[in-house]
Order: sequence, then C-alpha cells, then structure tokens
Amino acid sequence: MELQNLATKAKITWCPGCPNSQILVSFRKAVTELVNENKIKLENLVAFAGIGCHGKISDYLNVNSFTSLHGRLIPAMTGAKCANPQLSIVGFSGDGDSMDEGLEHLVHAAKRNSDINLFIHDNRVFALTTGQADALSPKGYKSKSTPFGSLEEPFNPLLLVLSAGATFVARTYAGDIEGTKKIMQAAIAHKGFSFVDIIQPCITFFDTRDYFKERVYWLDENLTKNDLGAAINKVQEKEEKVPLGIFYQVEKPTFEEELYK
Repeated sequence: MELQNLATKAKITWCPGCPNSQILVSFRKAVTELVNENKIKLENLVAFAGIGCHGKISDYLNVNSFTSLHGRLIPAMTGAKCANPQLSIVGFSGDGDSMDEGLEHLVHAAKRNSDINLFIHDNRVFALTTGQADALSPKGYKSKSTPFGSLEEPFNPLLLVLSAGATFVARTYAGDIEGTKKIMQAAIAHKGFSFVDIIQPCITFFDTRDYFKERVYWLDENLTKNDLGAAINKVQEKEEKVPLGIFYQVEKPTFEEELYK
C-alpha cells in the first residue's frame, strides 16, 4: 500500500501551518507501514473523531470512520470494539472534547482497560470556538471566556489516565512527525487502553511552538516502562523540560477479553 492510498479528495480546511496536518501525516505513515508489515488489516481499522478542529481528520483519511457527538467519542469506540473485537479502533480527540465534555468517559475507559487507542490533539484551548479556556489551559490564560485570566489550575492529562488505570501512556510532539509515527504504531500494537497526548500548538489562538521547541526531549527508550510510580513521578516534572516518549506500558486483560470469556 502507498501513502497516497490513505488520502481523500476533501479539501484541508485547517489553518495554514496548523500542526493538525503533521498529526495527519504521522498517522498516514504509521498505518501504511503497519499494513505493509501485515500487523493490521486496513479493512479492520476504524478511525473515530470527536468535535473540534481535530475532528476534520476523519475527512482526510480513506479508512472506515465515525464522527461522534461532542465528548462522546470514547463510548462509540468502546461499543464498536465490543461488537467486533477484531477491529483496530483509533480515536482522535481534542483536550476539550475528551477532558471537558468527555472526561467521565475517558476515566472509565482507562479504568476498564478497553482495547482502544486515543490520540489527543493537545492545544490547551477550545480552538474551534476561537480559543476559549479548557481543562488544560494554564492558570492566567486570557481568552474571550476568561478575559481577566483563567483562575483554575489545569489537569495533568498523563497523571489523570495513569491514576485511572491506563495500560499504555505516552506523549509526543506534533512537530516531530517520525517520533509521533513511532508512538502511534506502538500504541496500536498495544493490547489495552492506549493514551497518547500529542502536543499540538494552536498557531492562531495559543501559539506555544517556540515554548515547546526549546523544552521537549525524548526519554531513553531503554528506561523501564512497567513502573507506575516512576511514570507518575516523570509526568509530574515541571515544564522547564517536557519529556516525550512512552511513560508506562503493561499487559493486563482487556475489557473485551473479560466480556467474551
């Protein structure tokens, strides 16, 4: 299969230069390689998308796809996997979509270890509705909804899903296409709930590209990945430096395996 086989005729309408396009390229590369290596079957791949700027990605992927209601992406993914455990389920969601409207679904999917993959387009704002503060916006962030600055501390999404029981937790940076591709492939190969936080600066409403370019670094691939305490400590490091890579990965029975015993 060639990379262009995953493209569609839909016109890309993201802002010019938006890192969403880099996430799209990373995913196309990841899937093309996995299919060519016979690790997944394209006909069994289903891409789900939520509501937000990220949600347009399903228009640009020539695969089976489903667009959910706002915040209801994960129940749709879980339902599809339960109905047909042979499917490879991938979901694209924004931080607002999954950690504001959809927070309850995120926590329970991680807890039950559903065999699904969630890729978060993390720009720390509600970008589609012109940059309002969301659950990941930093304290003091000014927007139309918080003109005097947000009064709230943000969630730490990695700490949240680790605490809830996710069995694969990783972070990457959209600007690193090859690095993101590899993390996506590792997540898809994992059996259980995979959570990948993709730092994706919103170049229009909250442009953090320079900030993250100076701070991101990749973890040593040889670090132990099955130590929950070490993972929790690492994801709580202050943002003078921002680690990327797989923080935690363990094998446990999935929800679907338990369901079909």
